Amino acid sequence: MTIKDTAEEWEVRATQTPFVGNKTSVRTDDVVMPDGSVVHRDYQVHPGSVAVLALDDQGRVLVIRQYRHPVRHKLWEIPAGLLDIPGENPLHAAQRELYEEAHVKAEDWRVLTDVFTTPGGCDEAVRIFLARDLSEAEGQRFEVEDEEADMELSRVPVDELVRGVLTGDLHNNCLVVGVLSLIAAQNGDGLDALRPAEAPWPARPFEA
Repeated sequence: MTIKDTAEEWEVRATQTPFVGNKTSVRTDDVVMPDGSVVHRDYQVHPGSVAVLALDDQGRVLVIRQYRHPVRHKLWEIPAGLLDIPGENPLHAAQRELYEEAHVKAEDWRVLTDVFTTPGGCDEAVRIFLARDLSEAEGQRFEVEDEEADMELSRVPVDELVRGVLTGDLHNNCLVVGVLSLIAAQNGDGLDALRPAEAPWPARPFEA
C-alpha cells in the first residue's frame, strides 16, 4: 500500500463567511457526511505561506525570535511569510522573506517539505524551502514594523535546534518541521536529492 495523501472534496450544501479580516477570513460550510447527514464546519481561510530553512556553510540555521500575540510567547522561528498575491510563485515569496527578515540571499534553493499547518481548523498550506550558499544581501535593509521591529536574529547549530525541539523548548511549527525534515533528508538520500525549488504544489498552484 502506498502511503500518500489524496485530494478529495465532499459536497457542500451552503457556505457563509461570518468574518473577513485583513489577511484571513472564517468560513462556515454545511458539509454532507458519508451517511447523508449535514454538519457545520467552521475554519479559517488562509492565503498560504512560505518558510525558509537557511543553512550556512558551518551547519547553522538562521533563526528569528519574534513575539506572537495569540500564544503569548516570543518564539524562535525560521523566516516565513504569507503568499500575498494569488498564484504567486512561492520561491519568489521565500526569497523576498529571507531578504526582508534577515537581509540574506541564497544561491541554492530546494523544497524541503510541504505541510498543512492545522487541517482540522484552517486551510493554510506552507511550503518550507531549504536555502544554502548564503550571503549578505545587497542594498539597504528592509524597514520592519510592529512585532518585526523587535525581532532578534541568530544562527544556531542544527543539533542544538533538534535538542530544543525534542525537549519542548522550541514550538514554532515551521521550525520544528523544517529542522526535523532537514535531519531526515541528510540521513536519507541527501540534500541534493530534495525536490527542485519550483516543484509543483497542488495546494497552492502557481506559474513557474
